[in-house]
Amino acid sequence: MGRQKGKRTSITALTLALMMLSPMSVLAAPATSNNSDLTYEPTKKTVAEKAKILTETYGTTSVQYALIDGGEIVVSGQTGKNDINNKVPLTSNTIYGIGSTSKMVLTTAVMKLVDDGEIDLDVPVVNYIPDFKMKDNRYKQITPRMLLNHSSGLLGSSGSNATLYGDNDTYSHDTFLDQLAIQTLKADPGEYSVYCNDGFTLAEILVERVSGMGFTAFIHKYITEPLDMNHTKTPQDVVEPVEMAGIYSPLYDGQLPQENYNIIATGGIYSTAEDLVKFSQIFTGEVEGILSSKSVEAMEQEEYKRGIWPEDSDTSISYGLGWDSVNLYPFSEYGIKAVTKGGDTISYHSSLVVLPEYNLAAAVTSSGGTSAKDQFIASELLLSALEEKGIITERKPEKSFGVPVKADIPKEISTYAGMYGANNSVNKIEMNQAGLMTVSTLAAPSDSAQKYTYTADGTFVNDKGTEKLKFVTEQNGSTYLWSRSYVSLPGLGQLAFSEYTAEKMEANELSRDITASWEKREGKRYYVVNEKYTSTVYLNSSPILPIISNKETPGYISNNKIIGANEAVTDLQIPGMAGRDTKEIYFAEKNGVEYITTVGSVFASEELVKPLYSGKQSATTIQADGYAKWFSVPATVKGKVMTVKMPANGAFAVYDQTGICINHTVVSGKNEVVLPENGRIVFAGEVGSIFEISLK
Repeated sequence: MGRQKGKRTSITALTLALMMLSPMSVLAAPATSNNSDLTYEPTKKTVAEKAKILTETYGTTSVQYALIDGGEIVVSGQTGKNDINNKVPLTSNTIYGIGSTSKMVLTTAVMKLVDDGEIDLDVPVVNYIPDFKMKDNRYKQITPRMLLNHSSGLLGSSGSNATLYGDNDTYSHDTFLDQLAIQTLKADPGEYSVYCNDGFTLAEILVERVSGMGFTAFIHKYITEPLDMNHTKTPQDVVEPVEMAGIYSPLYDGQLPQENYNIIATGGIYSTAEDLVKFSQIFTGEVEGILSSKSVEAMEQEEYKRGIWPEDSDTSISYGLGWDSVNLYPFSEYGIKAVTKGGDTISYHSSLVVLPEYNLAAAVTSSGGTSAKDQFIASELLLSALEEKGIITERKPEKSFGVPVKADIPKEISTYAGMYGANNSVNKIEMNQAGLMTVSTLAAPSDSAQKYTYTADGTFVNDKGTEKLKFVTEQNGSTYLWSRSYVSLPGLGQLAFSEYTAEKMEANELSRDITASWEKREGKRYYVVNEKYTSTVYLNSSPILPIISNKETPGYISNNKIIGANEAVTDLQIPGMAGRDTKEIYFAEKNGVEYITTVGSVFASEELVKPLYSGKQSATTIQADGYAKWFSVPATVKGKVMTVKMPANGAFAVYDQTGICINHTVVSGKNEVVLPENGRIVFAGEVGSIFEISLK
């Protein structure tokens, strides 16, 4: 699954989501490791202190870390809380979900098949998967390389029913080609790289088709077993819940069930920090027989430069094959090549950073927090090790653009003001004659407003000097907001970013008929009906979708461009992270209920929601379509206790009037709940499941 730090949907979120690392001064050329005279005690002490800051100050529940030097694990540790009763201690063998760091295992699997002559990176995917089809004929141009460097043009994330509690159902994987068959592409294949989970799910199927093996079996045979990665598993393996790091949520008072992300290659692998640094030996040349040096080098190339991309600058995002960055800051400050991959699921996070020229790598896994915060710890492990080895002689200061010095703003710059779309958000950019620019999100304009001063070099800089903005019109004719930033977290370090964070939205004139169709939907709420009863959506994501337009962006719903009475698309083409996870939204009516279909999810209009029967006894049954049943809580039953006799394969969840989940039976195990005023109840289960409801 994609990194959370990449889900920044506005300038506000950008500044909030990131963090930083401490730089240094370089010495010398790459050297082979000699650990005999190193104790690593300073590194162990420094990293233990920073890991403690992560758990005590920055909301991480537990963190596990490891450093490998020349094939030897020289630092390994963990801190924080595991189970809520402190009966199961954290150890180096405690298993964590690694989220999108799984993509590196997938990329390794693909490159092994390249080495074996079974896959050509630049031959169309349809040559290997003949039943891969899409509505958009350009899909025939997609190659394996484009899947691995995020340039396929696929929409992004078709992850319906992928993330489940205590359930390893393969439905999302098994129906993935069916999902793609009803989608179009958002860009020409190869035009630019934009983070794309779906590319890696398709690559997982590619590995399976070419090898004739299931993905889990393949990676165990060719990767985890040869490297003695004995604690690296997938949801298809037997993993005892007690082996997993405990996970928690502010939405529930207690430990959550095991979280399974069942599109495995995209983000579903479990591992440990020690296993991940063992895995890193593929990329430092410490192990042979898994990948050729040619394939390892190919993975480290600057794939992002093949398409539209901002000019080079310090950044944590610069795609290789699989890698998030092949030129990671702050190591780039010392002329040291560093490659990295991070990952986030809802509850688990990870970061792997490798210094190929020095045979060094660090890995961090965590429950809670973010992969960006984990990256601070991984970077500190490496920076401290480089200091101990004498490769770095002193840390460089953190970088900044300095306090902005105001300059006169040229008239032509003011034409860039307007509405800018990004990942599931819209930014409003305003300028005044005094050289001040304000950037705010339409969803929360007063809370999100940030101010930038126009400076002599033609950029806008914030008061702290941590972020610089510039407008760029690219070769495709689109105008982008380019953000360069240095974001620090006290006690942890600094991250750098250079990316297009938004694209200017063009006016979208609609006919009266189309406008009228969308006006009828204004303010309506739609309810998810096709998520499995074990889905994490019922607790963590709102299963209730409101339709709210904004007068400042006529012709759009959020950043989705309306193209018909029953259709809207995200047509933004932003490389990097801000253009990820785009959607096609379709409306259709059946039996007086309007349904929304979007990247695999189905939502039904309020007409489907019936008042809960106010008598003492009632029942509801999941019908042949398998759709969940939704009920409202009428005034006559608010405050009453609802008890449900549960079917073997079903669950229910209850929401208050703000849409917050107050009970999901898969999580709580409680089939009894006090009904909230103006609340909603959803019953989900297998076809034929009967829920017997009692009120008192």
